[in-house]
Amino acid sequence: MRSIVHLQPIIPHYREEFFYLLSKKVHQDIYIYENIKDAKESSFNISKTRFAQIQSKMFRGGILVYNPFTLIKGYYDSLVLMLNFTHITTWLLLLTKFLHRKKIILWGQGISVRRYLKEEKRPDWKLNLMIALADGVWFYMDKEKEQWQKFFPKKPMVALHNTLTGVDDMVKYIPKISVEELKEKYGIKQKVVFIFCARFTANRRVDLLLETINHLDSNKYGFVIIGAGDSKPDFSNFDNVYDFGAVYDTAVKQELFALADIYFQPGWVGLSIVEAMAYGKPIFTFERSSETLQCVEYSYIHNGENGLIFKNIDDCIDKIKLLSDNDIKRMGDNARNYVAKHLTIEQMVDNAVRVIDKVCETK
Repeated sequence: MRSIVHLQPIIPHYREEFFYLLSKKVHQDIYIYENIKDAKESSFNISKTRFAQIQSKMFRGGILVYNPFTLIKGYYDSLVLMLNFTHITTWLLLLTKFLHRKKIILWGQGISVRRYLKEEKRPDWKLNLMIALADGVWFYMDKEKEQWQKFFPKKPMVALHNTLTGVDDMVKYIPKISVEELKEKYGIKQKVVFIFCARFTANRRVDLLLETINHLDSNKYGFVIIGAGDSKPDFSNFDNVYDFGAVYDTAVKQELFALADIYFQPGWVGLSIVEAMAYGKPIFTFERSSETLQCVEYSYIHNGENGLIFKNIDDCIDKIKLLSDNDIKRMGDNARNYVAKHLTIEQMVDNAVRVIDKVCETK
């Protein structure tokens, strides 16, 4: 059995199943460099996966130095490190492979979300050098993997197809009562219900969310809000907005998704859309631009098939008003089927193992 060691900032709950199933195929140890106490105080949901703390120091600008001997002193075939050019020790390990003889797999997005439009045309030279020095790479998504494979056609690379713990159960979920009964239970009266489920940060484009609420008929369109955060607006003046705050009860969250028709997040869509798609909700958002940043999972949205991508607020309002029930159902079914076919944890693990095997086979 192959033996690997991971370096991660922390293990979030949505990675728990990935590491568990990966442990069935390789022997693995996991080290983290962020402080658990700080993560919990920031309401970060920590996984129960077994890990150990590595001695490290974080400096301004995300510059990280950690103890390299913790990782190379073991019997590991490969080190799985982060594709992050501010990790100084990772550079050291990449440059000294001829001494420690460990294979190195880098894991990351392969692009900056904030500089996406620039880097999709001209990739970052620092990431280019890191990938050149590495033995293999795990990317999250196909688009970035294909971009880098052109530069390194022979290097083992894979798109993991980023997904989350429990996605199979989400796909199979069927509420115990009807949608009409669920709406009555939660006091929701509108015919068409949008759901937003994410932490409110500056990049979510809350302004576009509020504009959409203001422009749509409050008697027909309702909005379920799940989430907290410093950038969260006051929704109390809207009689068609149902604000549930941070929801930790899985049963309640499932029912709120079940009664909703559409997942709506104007900006910074990321892994949360996989959850929404698994529950059969089409994803509505806005085009990636310098003003509207989108994470790499934005690539999961196929405009007109499993969601809609709007050019501006007028385009958003016009298209929503033209939607039929059949349009919503078709896109929602496509979203759920896409997750069931392409975004299972088992597939993510199999993708990861392919690169591990290729890297370990090379002399």
